[in-house]
Amino acid sequence: MIFLRWAVTAMTVLLAAVGPAAGQDMLDMVDLSTDAFTKSEMSRADIEAGLAGLAAGEKLDLSGKALNGLDLSNLDLRRTVLQSARLMMVDLKGANLEGVNLDSAWSLNSDLTGANLRGASLFGTQLVGSKLDGADLSGARVAGDFSKASMTNVKLDGADLSADEKNQSMGLMRGTFRSTNMDGASFKGTNLKRAMMEFASLKGADLTGAMLQETEMAGADLSGANVSGADFTGTDLESARIGAMKNGDAARNLDKAVNLDKAYR
Repeated sequence: MIFLRWAVTAMTVLLAAVGPAAGQDMLDMVDLSTDAFTKSEMSRADIEAGLAGLAAGEKLDLSGKALNGLDLSNLDLRRTVLQSARLMMVDLKGANLEGVNLDSAWSLNSDLTGANLRGASLFGTQLVGSKLDGADLSGARVAGDFSKASMTNVKLDGADLSADEKNQSMGLMRGTFRSTNMDGASFKGTNLKRAMMEFASLKGADLTGAMLQETEMAGADLSGANVSGADFTGTDLESARIGAMKNGDAARNLDKAVNLDKAYR
């Protein structure tokens, strides 16, 4: 238990030091075969009992807990705190995580298909390779690493995926979606300023009114994406596929995108 607490603290500090944008590099420095990332110190029954015993207004604090490999599908977790928790390969299909603090949590290769994450906080959260197909992150603060994740038909309306420019002492914290499948995703009114979306697949996505200023979208596929009202000021579109975008003439400042002449039309 002492080792586990030390490992959790050490990893939280490391995450803060490098930031989610360096998530892939950080994975090379972390031994994911240790108990902190492979075992669980609680069972689903323990969590259910903890929730059942809460008094009005109380929350179940699972901060820093190792909950790896658990089946938490369809569980109502709204009254939990999961900051810095280890949720590797956890089944969270259909779970209700609305408004939950998941800052600095690790949940690689987990299944959050159809999960409710409305208004949740995912700052520095690691979700590389996870499944979030059909999940709802409307209004959430998302500044974590979702690289190589499957996020088809995910809902991010009104969410904030932008870079945190106020405090960069921890590195550039922003939504990172390198090579992420976001086909059919909804980004209505989403703040994507300076987000990382290189080589992301956004086919058929709804980017109506999205703020894409300085978003890194080199190599992204925007075929069939609705970009009506989306602001492309400073967006890097090198090698991006934009020829089949919908309502491109209704996009804002597309002519002010970076490397527009190098995009595939």
